[in-house]
Amino acid sequence: MTEEITAALLKFRDERDWEQFHNPKDLAIALNIEAAELLELFLWKDPEHANLDKIKEELADVFSYALLLANKYNLDVNQIILDKIKLNNHKYPIDKAKGTAKKYNEL
Repeated sequence: MTEEITAALLKFRDERDWEQFHNPKDLAIALNIEAAELLELFLWKDPEHANLDKIKEELADVFSYALLLANKYNLDVNQIILDKIKLNNHKYPIDKAKGTAKKYNEL
C-alpha cells in the first residue's frame, strides 16, 4: 500500500516540477512543520474537541512528507517500521514496560 501512495505522491510532485524543492533537508523541515500544525489543532482544548477533518488533512501531510523522505533514501517503509518495532521490543520488554509510560532507561 505504501508503494501505491508513494507513486501517487511522486506523480503529483513531478507533474508540478517540485522535485527540485524536495531535498532531504527540506522534506524533513516540511515534515516537522506539518507535525507542528497537527499539534496546533489540539492546543488549548480537550482532544475530543479537535476538528477531525483538519486532523486528517494535517496527518496526511505528515505521512506524505515522511513517505517522500523515505523515498529519497530508497528506504522500505514497511521494513524500517518492522525493524523499529523489533528494536523497541528489546528496549521495552513486556514484563517491565506493560502499563507504564516510563522511558526504556527508566524501567
